[in-house]
Amino acid sequence: THAKPLRFLLMSSFATRDDTAVALSPYADLGDTESLQFIQSRIPKIDAATLAPAICEKQPDLGWCPPGHGDLYPSLFGSGHLDQLLEAGVRYAFVSNSDNLGATLDLDLLHYFAESDKSFVMEVTRRTAADRKGGHLATDKETGHFLLRESAQCADEDMDAFQDIDRHRFFNTNNLWLRLDLIKETLDSHGGLLPLPIIKNVKHLNPRDKATPEVVQLEVAMGAAISTLANTGAIEVNRSRFAPVKTTEDLFALRSDAYVVTDDYRLELHADRQGVPPNIFLDGAHYKLVDQLDRCLPDEVPSLLGCDLLEINGPVEFASGVILRGQVKFENANADRATIAPGTYEDTTVIL
Repeated sequence: THAKPLRFLLMSSFATRDDTAVALSPYADLGDTESLQFIQSRIPKIDAATLAPAICEKQPDLGWCPPGHGDLYPSLFGSGHLDQLLEAGVRYAFVSNSDNLGATLDLDLLHYFAESDKSFVMEVTRRTAADRKGGHLATDKETGHFLLRESAQCADEDMDAFQDIDRHRFFNTNNLWLRLDLIKETLDSHGGLLPLPIIKNVKHLNPRDKATPEVVQLEVAMGAAISTLANTGAIEVNRSRFAPVKTTEDLFALRSDAYVVTDDYRLELHADRQGVPPNIFLDGAHYKLVDQLDRCLPDEVPSLLGCDLLEINGPVEFASGVILRGQVKFENANADRATIAPGTYEDTTVIL
């Protein structure tokens, strides 16, 4: 028999659809840009004070948000793509967030998944200090089933235990393996939905403007299907399969020499890091957004190959030729941006 071709499909949102099409346009061999993506649902943001739908008259789109990546399942079902894949004989799917640059289609893992006959398998890896806020794997005391626990679902008084990486040793990489025929059976039995736990996230109506009202965004996580589907599992993988860029702190590390691009175009931690990324803390008031980080790194990212911990408070920018080692902290209490001069900084606190 002839092997069936691989399929490539992206779930975009109303906010990312056009940019995704532009990014795909140079790769005509993948297919038509419209056929390579389906658009997930959108739901109203909720005004945290009134619990009414949030409205932004000047920018109406700001009143809406995607309901999290857990919307993958009903959107794949409702768009017709799930039926199309099954009709074409596609039985297995590997799914990952686009913000995990370590995600690749691993044939050994595919073989394991196919042999397991499970409906769903989550790739997990050992937590480090840099992963303390990420969702971790747990088991339900009553049923013994796996479940995914996110920080937004954790009570404030339990946060220290949530972030205890020795107590909760494995976190979700959001690299997921799905048996599409079994997923469809469950969706059919639930009216096209999966009964995933809802996560409440409190943000600002305009993420770039803290003066705008607080809103509640209701979301679901695709990894939470580990607790709702039958016959699910988890497999521990090497840290190389997780290279996240969820925050500007992650992006800072990924742009540095702490990561390398392999000959087959995979992004991995440098071997000298021994599987542990630099632990980075950036002042949210100055570095939460990508353009803010870019102003911090106008020419060159400092060397983080030998850096265990980096903390930056206040506005700074790095000159070229900065090497950071050990635990380094920069403090600038002034409103004006301070320049960090070339040189090596090792196990030190610098007041600018």
